[in-house]
Amino acid sequence: MKELIEKILCGARAEIAAAESSKDLDLARVKFVGKNGEFTAVMKNLKDVSPEERPRIGKLVNDAKESIEGLIAAREKTLSDKELREKILSETIDVTLPGRGKESGSLHPISLVINEISDIFIGLGFEVKDGPEIETDLYNFEMLNIPKDHPARDMQDTFYITDGIVLRTQTSSMQIRTMLKEKPPIRIINPGKVYRSDFDSSHSPMFHQIEGLVVDKHITLCDLLGLLGEFAKKLFSKDTKTRFRPSYFPFTEPSVEVDVTCSECKGAGCPLCKGTGWMEILGAGIVNPKVLENCGIDPNEYSALAFGMGIERIAITRFGISDMRIVFENDKRFLRNYR
Repeated sequence: MKELIEKILCGARAEIAAAESSKDLDLARVKFVGKNGEFTAVMKNLKDVSPEERPRIGKLVNDAKESIEGLIAAREKTLSDKELREKILSETIDVTLPGRGKESGSLHPISLVINEISDIFIGLGFEVKDGPEIETDLYNFEMLNIPKDHPARDMQDTFYITDGIVLRTQTSSMQIRTMLKEKPPIRIINPGKVYRSDFDSSHSPMFHQIEGLVVDKHITLCDLLGLLGEFAKKLFSKDTKTRFRPSYFPFTEPSVEVDVTCSECKGAGCPLCKGTGWMEILGAGIVNPKVLENCGIDPNEYSALAFGMGIERIAITRFGISDMRIVFENDKRFLRNYR
């Protein structure tokens, strides 16, 4: 038995010394001191040794196992140091190579337009208000003079969450919330996302609006026309002309559509304005007395004007964009133009 132990120990020393990698060393560990290794087999055979010799042979086996485990630990450190040196050499960084530049971010063109429009109206004395994008049917439709059986609901393809909860189709709902909480005079704008089930080159299921509201005594259509004419000149240029066309909205009476001279051709006619020389940018009107009554405001004492514009439509007009869908595609080649 002693000769067998010495033979196994010599073989283990040779294989450990010859191991060139951690994998080779693991194979040697398993072979000699593993669960089914050679020394485990020797320990199982101790039952065949006489009781007098068993303690001595057992000690020889344990001493040999400890010796092998010590050799493995020492060889493991040597191999680990070697592999680390090789890895460092193989992963050397050439510090003389030029660095990779990082692109700086910038505001999205939609954000640029929202900020610019907001700044214009803030300069005209307006306050910016924000509200929830998930809205009740009551605020989104009914209090704006659009009851459940009103045909104007067909003009807006609405995303319904439940019968009484919708993704807001317009930021006008925040005007209702403001009139319910605050007393006139009121002068606010409401920028934000709105949602309608529509998608083509000039429509998106999610888009942005800015709507405005002024509630005060003696508000007239002339105030509305003057305000929007001044806004168009500040947003586009001093030479911008404004055109108002009669229209219909259930929450305003009278109502108008507002056009401005095309920013690309200055009114001469081009593909962007479809040869008309004009671009429609917003809808507006004098607030229907019924809406004021719904909010607890006396229409005999106060009147109001309201307007609403799609930010994407303004951006298309402002930047000469032919397809609105590109605004949402996050194409860096497109976005770099507005850095």
